Amino acid sequence: MEALAAAEEAEERPHHWPFLIGVSGGTASGKSTVCAKIMELLGQNKVDHHQRKVAIISQDCFYRVLTAEQKAKALKGQYNFDHPEAFDNELMYKTLKDIVEGRVVQVPTYDFVTHSRLDERITVYPADVVLLEGILVFYPQKVRDMFHMKLFVDTDSDVRLSRRVLRDMARGRDLEQILSQYTTFVKPAFEEFCLPTKKYVDVIIPRGVDNMVAINLIVQHIQDILNGDICKWQRGPINGQVRNLKRAMAGECHLQNAASANPAGKRALLEPSTRPH
Repeated sequence: MEALAAAEEAEERPHHWPFLIGVSGGTASGKSTVCAKIMELLGQNKVDHHQRKVAIISQDCFYRVLTAEQKAKALKGQYNFDHPEAFDNELMYKTLKDIVEGRVVQVPTYDFVTHSRLDERITVYPADVVLLEGILVFYPQKVRDMFHMKLFVDTDSDVRLSRRVLRDMARGRDLEQILSQYTTFVKPAFEEFCLPTKKYVDVIIPRGVDNMVAINLIVQHIQDILNGDICKWQRGPINGQVRNLKRAMAGECHLQNAASANPAGKRALLEPSTRPH
């Protein structure tokens, strides 16, 4: 009933085309942490889900339902979760289309302990900006082409491995199994499927959430959209602003230069705060 009421309310509001941002990177690179930091700096994590102007979806929600044989392999660490075929890309594409059309969507949830979809779903309400994060969000072309901005979180491979080990051990997995899966599936899949998509992105974020210069620039750009430039980016100026972000992250300009290039960007950046990974 709550989702139905929200859908009816959404239909009554003027429709705005949401600004779609894709966030990719290797396993445990800090994609979800970067998205969470963006939400925090925008103050959106304190807003009720019905009223949020920024929404986050994880590609992990779109893992396929496994057969009994695949599930048995998954429990032994012998199933390749990093291969493009592990994801239901059609459902992910349809979900993005529904979001663009202003619909309330129900996103599945995945349990990494039992390697299965849970009964409960995540309700995503219409928002002005939607972030989709995942290792292969840029791999399917029709999904990749839907994004207005594409980000790549670039974190050292040793750091990513250590994070993954700690994360999977917290899920109750054996260290030997974790390392075997990493060398057999995770690392080869990253090099074959994820890393090549880096060439499609607009902005690379070295060191992930530790790179607050990059995070603040992205937050500033999203804030400009939320403050009323919803139609402006549709007519093309977004391209110039993305170039400003690229130059800034390459050390070719400073935060204040990016702000002066965009009159709406003269507002002060929100102060960063710490968040445990």
